[in-house]
Amino acid sequence: MTTTTLAVLVPLLPFLGAAAGLLLGRGAPGFVRPLAVLPPLAALVLAALVAVRQGGGPALDAHTELTPTGSVPVELALHIDGFAALVAILVAFVATCVQIYSTGYLRDDPRYPSYAALVSLFTSAMLLVVYSGDLIVLLVGWEVMGICSYFLVGHYWETPEARAASLKAFLVTKLGDVPFLIGLFALATDAGSFRITRVLGTVASGGLHHPTLVALLLLAGVAGKSAQFPLHTWLPDAMAGPTPVSALIHAATMVAAGVYFVARLLPVFEASGAAMLVLAVMAAVTMTGSGLAALAQDDIKRVLAYSTIGQLGYMTGALAVGDRGAAVFHLLSHGAFKALLFLAAGVIIHAAGTNSLAAMSRMRGLRERVPDAYWTMTVALLALAAIPPFSGFFSKESVLGAAEHAAHGDTAHVPGAAGWLVLVAGLLTAVLTAAYATRLWLLAFHGRGAEAPDHGRQPLTMTAVLWVLAVPSLAFGGLAYRALPGWFDGTSLTPTPLTSILGTGLAVAGGLLTHGVWQRTTRSLVSPPLGAVAAHPEGNAGRVEAEAIASHTPAYGDIAYAPDPADPGRALLGPLHRHAAVGFHLDAVYTALFVRPVLAAASLVRFLDREVVDTYVGAAGALPRLLGAAVRRAQTGNVQTYVSALLAGTVVLAVAVVLVATGA
Repeated sequence: MTTTTLAVLVPLLPFLGAAAGLLLGRGAPGFVRPLAVLPPLAALVLAALVAVRQGGGPALDAHTELTPTGSVPVELALHIDGFAALVAILVAFVATCVQIYSTGYLRDDPRYPSYAALVSLFTSAMLLVVYSGDLIVLLVGWEVMGICSYFLVGHYWETPEARAASLKAFLVTKLGDVPFLIGLFALATDAGSFRITRVLGTVASGGLHHPTLVALLLLAGVAGKSAQFPLHTWLPDAMAGPTPVSALIHAATMVAAGVYFVARLLPVFEASGAAMLVLAVMAAVTMTGSGLAALAQDDIKRVLAYSTIGQLGYMTGALAVGDRGAAVFHLLSHGAFKALLFLAAGVIIHAAGTNSLAAMSRMRGLRERVPDAYWTMTVALLALAAIPPFSGFFSKESVLGAAEHAAHGDTAHVPGAAGWLVLVAGLLTAVLTAAYATRLWLLAFHGRGAEAPDHGRQPLTMTAVLWVLAVPSLAFGGLAYRALPGWFDGTSLTPTPLTSILGTGLAVAGGLLTHGVWQRTTRSLVSPPLGAVAAHPEGNAGRVEAEAIASHTPAYGDIAYAPDPADPGRALLGPLHRHAAVGFHLDAVYTALFVRPVLAAASLVRFLDREVVDTYVGAAGALPRLLGAAVRRAQTGNVQTYVSALLAGTVVLAVAVVLVATGA
């Protein structure tokens, strides 16, 4: 079987699995789980074979034109180089893990068949984006992912949070997709083709007429899809969906698509220094803002959501300094440990028995109850914080090394200011990342909240997947760092000593600072109240009542949940905490600038429709109705009345004639 045939089967198999799942899911429930797991698993094996055959060498190109489409042809085309082959493996690997995990996590969910089919369709769409050699075919996968995210985020549609989150995710991403589509058409018009190779050839020959405008239009779609400032607000709210969906979206699909697109078409953006500077600003603001916001969140999934936004900021920062290799390296590394973080969080939530108990201030005793999640999440958090020798250390240091090269003017097509922005923001974010990772670990596994009900051991399919994902989180970084640099097509995968020392040192300092603050606040804030409560004659009942009163929160059954007074995030952020907790009020800004004016305009249109248009239409219908009523009254059917009217009319005409004649 040829490599081209294998590559075609990689996105096709999950698509066929999705179609079969939607058609047969309810009628043949015994086939649901095999149809969910086997297609992405087969796609993973085939993607690995494609990668082996491609071998990091020249790109594999294949294309065919099914039908003429006008002056700019649309072709079914493949373009697979080293980093595309590796990203496809990541997508198929994470999707397989998510499907296996979901068989346990959603085993009692009545809508599991449609869920599993949509996850397969989601996977197929991302694989299509990765392998596509034509921009329109890429756009098809891009938009299919958007509609899949709408349905999957809104899986629990009975809850208003899930309905609102799915609608918000769809609308915000579509807001970016409109200029993105215009940018694609402008790019194809200049190149005379939607083929990626021809577009890149046009850019190399200087044939792109308006590079800055085209790049900025494309960046709007990238910001929406990859949740970058200012279109990132949908991603934290998307946590209302099932946790395995969050793992898939954050690790290998949807948000990775925007980064992958920029990496694929990086020469287009490098053709404009202004566009590269805008990309650097977007990355810097995204990194630092999301780090501060993550440090203030109480919900464990929202912490991880803001963490994803920040790590995507690292990737776009690497692209902003012209290093595609560092960006893709961090994309692959992040995909493994972020999938592990979300799935471990899912084990914690599953142990509590409900998705509403994800608040870290409510957690207690989880280290002993979910040891698999504890140890694997510890590995993933160390990778997230870029502590050597975990994978995040190597990939994040490659980003900082690329930024340092650009800051010193060693990178062509990249303004020095872009390098400094990414470098400074990256170092600051390293501190924030280690701080919120340490905070999450302390509050989730060593917190002093009220212990939630124990719902027993977790299914083997869930815990086994955690250990599978822990392996690349620990080993992938060193392997790729040593063995696969040529696959990433990068320029500075090897970090410089300065960034290596600074990045690691700042990460360790951030973690130690957070731990120290936690210990200090624990002693000063927690010990005295606990001692007083312990001495209270009512014992435990008095503690529960005191906590409920202090926190102004209702009790859950016989347990009162109160915010942990030893939360180091409050001490570290100080007065900034309340602003960071709500995402620096960006949703409120959007509401004031866009939502309220649109609602006001809609109210005006409704008023005009009801009071003006309806009044006009009603009056237009009333006049003929009145005339008809008058004529109907004249039609009495009485012959004498008709004769009398005829005589009266004759007399009137005769008088009129006489008057006219006399006047003449």
